[in-house]
Amino acid sequence: MTHSAHGHEHHEHHAHRHEHHAPSPGASWRAAAQATLHCLTGCAIGEVLGMVVGTAAGLHNAATVLVSVALAFVFGYALTMRGVLRAGVPVRRAVRVALAADTVSIAVMELIDNTVMVGVPGAMDAGLSDALFWVSLAVSLALAFAVTGPVNRWMIDRGRGHAVVHAYH
Repeated sequence: MTHSAHGHEHHEHHAHRHEHHAPSPGASWRAAAQATLHCLTGCAIGEVLGMVVGTAAGLHNAATVLVSVALAFVFGYALTMRGVLRAGVPVRRAVRVALAADTVSIAVMELIDNTVMVGVPGAMDAGLSDALFWVSLAVSLALAFAVTGPVNRWMIDRGRGHAVVHAYH
């Protein structure tokens, strides 16, 4: 057997081995999309609630953003913990799983959507009956989803982020 033939055989075997162990690109993107939608749900609940509360209460923009971010983390973690607790995991462990699964995803999502809300002229000052407020919020969440999806895929491919939650489903 020549060196080149042996090298080719080795590469085929090596590639074949990876096919069985590495997730397919499609599966990885599906998992990332599911993780991002999960994150978006918690973030959107907290973000919308925080923006509504801050706007209705007449809070300064910075205070409104802080309330929104805090509530996004609370609701994001709570949604993850709900599923993990249903699997019979003790509360202390469920908190650790939620922190590991969601912190980076929520942080990226919040960075993007609040940057958009603050960056759109008049969005933070618009009233709850103003289309500018709701359109800006919807666009901010859509952009946050688009940016956070690849981040979640990167983490899942490395056994991090929402990959740690899958053991409890």
